[in-house]
Amino acid sequence: MKLVSFTLITGLLVANAAAAETLLERGAYLVQGPMACGNCHTPKGPGGPIADMEMGGGFVITTPRFEVHVPNISPGSRVAEWSDAELARAIREGIRPDGTVIRPPMAIELYRHISDADLAAVVAYLRSLPAITQTIPESTYHIPVPASYGPPVGSVPDTPHEVSVQYGGYLVTVAHCMECHTPIGPNGHLYETDLGRGGREFSGPWGASVSSNLTNGVDGLADYSDDEIIDMITIGKRPDGSAMQPPMPYAFLARSTPEDLAAIVMYLRTVPPLPDVN
Repeated sequence: MKLVSFTLITGLLVANAAAAETLLERGAYLVQGPMACGNCHTPKGPGGPIADMEMGGGFVITTPRFEVHVPNISPGSRVAEWSDAELARAIREGIRPDGTVIRPPMAIELYRHISDADLAAVVAYLRSLPAITQTIPESTYHIPVPASYGPPVGSVPDTPHEVSVQYGGYLVTVAHCMECHTPIGPNGHLYETDLGRGGREFSGPWGASVSSNLTNGVDGLADYSDDEIIDMITIGKRPDGSAMQPPMPYAFLARSTPEDLAAIVMYLRTVPPLPDVN
């Protein structure tokens, strides 16, 4: 499906949206909940994300691979000049209207799997936000910039919203969980061989944290109950009561519905076991 038909898709989705959840409501749920877009795109103060600056950018992510000044994607940024189709392509394929490629840590490899319905919902929600105007410095990279993330995506069907392994896997993908919980090799994430193995270190005001093993083995989640896993995902508390650290977006994931959290856990139970990274 060509991107020029995106507005048609949006119209059809609006016309057929279930009464219980409009397109805008679905977009708000995804952006403010499982996708946790504001974990990077909303500037933070001492108490967390600044509410009246949603998607205003400016958060700095520093690793040995890059120093990223996260862009403003509110309607007060250059995104306002893009069509819905162009914004959709930037989110799902990592290509801006001028042809330049959006660079890491934007999880384009995973966002390529966002369904047409959810992509339309996300775009609709981003368009509804207040315009934030601020200048964001340029980012610095010490790694090659990808030429692309693959061929044009085309159409992605919706996954039934039910408590199932399939939908749990979809949510884990669009929530880009495995982006942080999978090791990186010389050529990128080791999704094919080390999915969910953890071991990546993240530095910030909290010090340093290491992503946990999410596989269904003894070094991962096998010995935790479903409720314990949900507590770790949503409130950052281990069964022994100890607190977990950022950058895990606990506050955003806590907005997930109980059904969606159950589906996520159901999927994580299927991730093949792997030992911790030594």
